[in-house]
Parts: sequence; C-alpha cells; structure tokens
Amino acid sequence: MSVMTIAKLAKAAGVGVETVRYYQRRGLMQTPRAAGDGAYRHYEPEHVARLRFIRSAQAAGFTLEEIKELLALDRTHDRPRVRQLASARLKALAEQMAEIKAAERALTRLLGVCRGSDAGPCPIIEAFDEH
Repeated sequence: MSVMTIAKLAKAAGVGVETVRYYQRRGLMQTPRAAGDGAYRHYEPEHVARLRFIRSAQAAGFTLEEIKELLALDRTHDRPRVRQLASARLKALAEQMAEIKAAERALTRLLGVCRGSDAGPCPIIEAFDEH
C-alpha cells in the first residue's frame, strides 16, 4: 500500500473521513502537509496502523484521552504506566459488567412479574416510573 488520500486511508482503516479528521483535531493523529497548492494530503501505511490502534483501544474501553497517553507511552516504553492504565480500565469494565448483570437480574425479575398477569398496571413501566 503506497501513499493514500484521506478517503483511501479511512476506507483502509474501516472508519469515516470525519473520524480521521476528528482524531486529527484531538491530537491522536498528525495531519500531513499537502505537497503544494491544491495538492492532496498524502497518508502512509503507518497512518492506517495508527487508526487501527485507536479503534482497537476504543473497543477495549479506553477513552480518547487515555489512548492519546497510550500512544505517547508507546514511544517511551513506560510499561508500568501502561499497566496502570490497563488495570484501571479493567476495573472500570468489571464495574460496568456488575451494573449490567444487576440490570439483567432486575429486568428478568420484572419480566417474570409482568408475565404473571395482563390485568392492572404494567410492573415494568411502574418500576421505571418510580421516583
């Protein structure tokens, strides 16, 4: 793969052009200079790798600020800090999973109550309507 336009870069990484621009504005990716008046900016295969890294880190639950730090740490090889960030993310994911499991149990219970009868107010709606 040789140099690419932003559209080809976005397609190669599986993102939209606006996503590339957004990451550039957030400082996650550099914007290459155009070769001259009216020339397109040219992107290299390294840009595709950077976009894929960002998307993978997002899929793991990292925020864009955390990803920006991970990208900077990659150059310093500060493994203790990377482990610290990953541990914090893992803890946050465990907390989210616990919340989701609690919501699943509550909804399962409400569904069971709701299936018991078609008479009267719906217990699911009543549960969400409680103040």
